[in-house]
Amino acid sequence: MYANKNNIIMKKIILYFFFTMIVGSLFAQNIRTIVLNPPDTSRGLPLMKTLSHRASQSEFDTASLKLQDLSDLLWAANGINRPEIGKRTAPSAQNAQDIDIYVFMESGIYLYNAKDHILELVLEGDNRNLFSGRPEEQPLPPVICLLVSDISRFRFGDNSLRKEWAAMDAGIVSQNICVFCASVGFATRPRAGMNKDKLRAILKLSDTQYLMLNNPVSYKKK
Repeated sequence: MYANKNNIIMKKIILYFFFTMIVGSLFAQNIRTIVLNPPDTSRGLPLMKTLSHRASQSEFDTASLKLQDLSDLLWAANGINRPEIGKRTAPSAQNAQDIDIYVFMESGIYLYNAKDHILELVLEGDNRNLFSGRPEEQPLPPVICLLVSDISRFRFGDNSLRKEWAAMDAGIVSQNICVFCASVGFATRPRAGMNKDKLRAILKLSDTQYLMLNNPVSYKKK
């Protein structure tokens, strides 16, 4: 009787370690596509209360964002809010939808695909150190959203005018991030500082793609 009981216990232990090894190997592999959750459009503070809380933060927590929080952040930033006509939460000149969001995390760099509401892997590895911040911002925030404008998406206008539109469009997306973070109690700030040469190289940007702004995002530091 005791031998049978011990055998059952041993089998459970073996199965537990086998399961742990499988799960560990899955998490060790880089996820090439992160499927985001549908946005929770009922969360957050009312608009006027949100604006009363909006502030640029200089200190960031290191805890990873939960999937729902990351999903809501990106949808609020520049997601599709009218799927029947493909329009976004952020307006853009000529509806060019010129702003792409590159999401920098410890595991890698991802590109936000608003149409499918997913993150697509661009490059493995941690490159968050390519963004300049104040000394008190160390250690690094879990997420940095880099806003890149592709001015070739504008249907008309010379390059000088297109760059002006790009700057305005990037500012609107950055403000969406700031307002969302204020609404749900996260930390962020818009920044222009970054290592543009290295970022252009690792992202393999074309001549029509311009690095505009970046927003570090984290939970409020306690």
